Amino acid sequence: MENKLKETFQKLQSNHIENKSIEEVLEILIQTFPDEVCFSTSFSFEDQVITDYVKNSGIKIFTLDTGRLFEDTYNTWNLTKSKYKLPIRAYYPDPAELEPFIQEKGPDSFYTSVENRKTCCDIRKVHPLKRALKGNKIWITGLRAEHSVARENLTQLEWDESNQIIKYHPILFWTTEQVRDYIRKNNIPYNILHDRGFVSIGCAPCTRAVQPGEDFRAGRWWWEDASKKECGLHVHK
Repeated sequence: MENKLKETFQKLQSNHIENKSIEEVLEILIQTFPDEVCFSTSFSFEDQVITDYVKNSGIKIFTLDTGRLFEDTYNTWNLTKSKYKLPIRAYYPDPAELEPFIQEKGPDSFYTSVENRKTCCDIRKVHPLKRALKGNKIWITGLRAEHSVARENLTQLEWDESNQIIKYHPILFWTTEQVRDYIRKNNIPYNILHDRGFVSIGCAPCTRAVQPGEDFRAGRWWWEDASKKECGLHVHK
């Protein structure tokens, strides 16, 4: 199955999707993998744009509720459901993993070591993601090249070895201005934290506003070395 999926990935790559519109690519993916295309949303600026693109496609939408999200993120979730009337499936941490970890390490152990923080990310995000992706062949994301140096060399279509899935990043090369313009022109609800200097919005204890002149990722896990600022959801080879 893995080899067959990789072969399909290579065929899709040769189809020059970078020259096609997002609507055209989505149609190709849906026809190639009916009922096996999913989109993960964190209700960020980027993900709200993609939700608008997939609203009538039948593509499955899911989100990872870590249990430590901002109240503003939940508000955006509610507004999104109200506007689009779409089913958004939520995946949660496994209590069998989370409860012993919290009992042993405490609720905020991610501040004390990179190891603890990564374990927390694994339990709250990476493991639920594995469950969410099961049974799918295409994973649509809101990654943008501007967000991280590690993402500057990505292609819109990517083979994810760790999850054995094809990833599609439809707005990878959009600028922040393009994203904001689309949100405004289409009257799309968005997380108001974006208006308060928050760029990449994750769990509340691990996210802060970015100060003028700081890097996009400066607001995530700001107490750690910049080279360690990934949670494990997106692993690029």
